[in-house]
Amino acid sequence: MTSAASAAPSAWEQLREVELLLYREAELADANLYKEWFALWAGELLYWVPCNADDINPVRHISLIYDDRPALEERLFRLGTKHAHAQRPQSKLTRLVSNIVLADYDATRGGAVTSRFMAVEVRRERPTIWSGRSRHLLVREQGQLRIREKHVFLVNNDAPMGNMTFVI
Repeated sequence: MTSAASAAPSAWEQLREVELLLYREAELADANLYKEWFALWAGELLYWVPCNADDINPVRHISLIYDDRPALEERLFRLGTKHAHAQRPQSKLTRLVSNIVLADYDATRGGAVTSRFMAVEVRRERPTIWSGRSRHLLVREQGQLRIREKHVFLVNNDAPMGNMTFVI
């Protein structure tokens, strides 16, 4: 007979499950597969990219992105139509995700995960490099890991930058 403790996934199994989710998220975002990307998210969600500092209050200060479910659905709808003029032609994207750390994480409930990323966007033959760190809050819904929150802290969020017209 197996005890409950021995049936729990190992730390390596937990890390691998999280890695695969974050890699899948990056793959879908790079391919502009918004419907599939959005399916990775939990019912209640927050997608936040602050500007000017990492520790701002998003209710009192401007953010590059501060979306709840309806706002993110609207963003993805626009990106998926011909009316997203800032994405005509559509950006070509590739990103690397690394340094994944399970911060306050439990295999049965989910928890906080941090990572680093570097994304290259090419649009109208002009490359732009986006880099920074992410903090995901993952939850388990019906046995599947889902993204409840994603906070993206760009390295240069306090410097002038072009429009971010894709999902980071």
